[in-house]
Amino acid sequence: MVYSSRYPDVAVVDEAIHARVLGQAARRGSAPALVDTVSGRTITYGELAVLVQRLAAGLAAEGIGKGDVVALHSPNTVLFPVVFYATTTAGGTVTTLSPLATAPEIAKQLLDSGARILVTVSPLLAAANGAVEIVRDRTGSAIEVLVCDEAAGHRSILSLLRDGEVPPSDLDPATDVAVLPYSSGTTGTPKGVMLTHRNISTNLEQLTDLHRVEEGDRIIAILPFFHIYGMAVLLNNALMRGATVYVHPRFDLDAFLTSLERDRITHAYIAPPVMLVLAKHPAVAKLDLSNLRRIICAAAPLDAGLQKAVADRLGVEIGQAYGMTELSPGTHIHVDGNLDEPVACVGHLFPSTKARLVDPATGADVATGEPGELWISGPQVMKGYFGRPEDTDAMVDADGWLHTGDIARVDEDGNWFIVDRVKELIKYKGYQVAPAELEAVLLNHPAIADAAVIGVYDEENNEVPKAFVVPMPGAEVSPESVMEYVAGQVAPYKKVRQVEFIDAVPKAASGKILRRQLRER
Repeated sequence: MVYSSRYPDVAVVDEAIHARVLGQAARRGSAPALVDTVSGRTITYGELAVLVQRLAAGLAAEGIGKGDVVALHSPNTVLFPVVFYATTTAGGTVTTLSPLATAPEIAKQLLDSGARILVTVSPLLAAANGAVEIVRDRTGSAIEVLVCDEAAGHRSILSLLRDGEVPPSDLDPATDVAVLPYSSGTTGTPKGVMLTHRNISTNLEQLTDLHRVEEGDRIIAILPFFHIYGMAVLLNNALMRGATVYVHPRFDLDAFLTSLERDRITHAYIAPPVMLVLAKHPAVAKLDLSNLRRIICAAAPLDAGLQKAVADRLGVEIGQAYGMTELSPGTHIHVDGNLDEPVACVGHLFPSTKARLVDPATGADVATGEPGELWISGPQVMKGYFGRPEDTDAMVDADGWLHTGDIARVDEDGNWFIVDRVKELIKYKGYQVAPAELEAVLLNHPAIADAAVIGVYDEENNEVPKAFVVPMPGAEVSPESVMEYVAGQVAPYKKVRQVEFIDAVPKAASGKILRRQLRER
């Protein structure tokens, strides 16, 4: 059965994302667009429009144009969106990297994406410079590292600012890639997700009548901008609507709670670990949160009891949303004011979005009310994985249905619930962790003969990577040494947090790891 949205279809939006998001920026003039919560620095909408245009002209003078990739490796800063939209204005594509990424991880993405330049901040220079050295050693190509602040031996991105028109780039919103974030999909190692200007601009239009953000609203930005969730709700949607974004470089509990009250936040977009803080931390009871109207929780499943606890404590409307990088990212959301919606559902389908629920074993649609793998069709479905046609075909079938790998169900009122996962991807506090990537690291350990990684839940109900390790005969290796070895090579959120030694990794005749058997242990 094909499920359709209860809301009217929207027209496909063939508009560049910088034009879509910043089209009203100059008109908004002195209204604050971005506020650095650490320094207090504010960029108004008028200043944002000018900075983007001037940097786009500078990037164009550096040779950045249609088809060129700029890598943006940074925590949240007020200059992050300037670099982001300036790149697309010049005709280029942005690939975003986690500020926690290691030099080998950065190098892998630079090589895969073909990035021309890397923009970072001075505290991250060690990893950034290490990455470009790896690229130089492997290819002979030199990638310049620029900084958003100041650092000896590196040009500041602001030194590129120049007046003048940006050369036309003949950009085609329907086919040209605006953003190339990296996602593990349902399994495997991270792959570049090609999101076109049409994908993102249309997804913004799909959200318009379901979730209202208006000029004068105040949004707290603790989600990372490099991640598709933060990119969508804290940059694209918030700045398109004229809200003020209060920028936090990272999640810090005291700074978060202080900002909620001091900055009179109206909208908070968070992940389940932060919901736990709002439910239980004693300091929350002392805050004046009378301005807070809306909390949206996404990136990982939210327990019904936790959602109700926060709603009861704060007296604020709370809803969930669902999506994934490959879907630009949104497909479901709790619609504003829909107070009859069941707790723990992810809301309703976006306009112009269709869904199926399919038995992953047979490929047949399941009966109404029964759980099945969620398939999605709509204008937000990605163009594909960059340079990986086989992976694209495995994710999006010939009829255009994207197979999410999530098990969902829908009730008779059109409320959707995510109930399980068939994909192997681990979601640690909203971050994607690919078992195959960690297995590759483990297998390079000289004392490890074989290994497999699955997600398990810890005492705080966080899904964490657990490694099943087969030691080499006679090798002396401890769980602590294995975890330390992996931690030295991956970003902190990817660390293996549990280790169990086994005699053999269960595998099918084809060699595929039988993770279900490991989970049953």
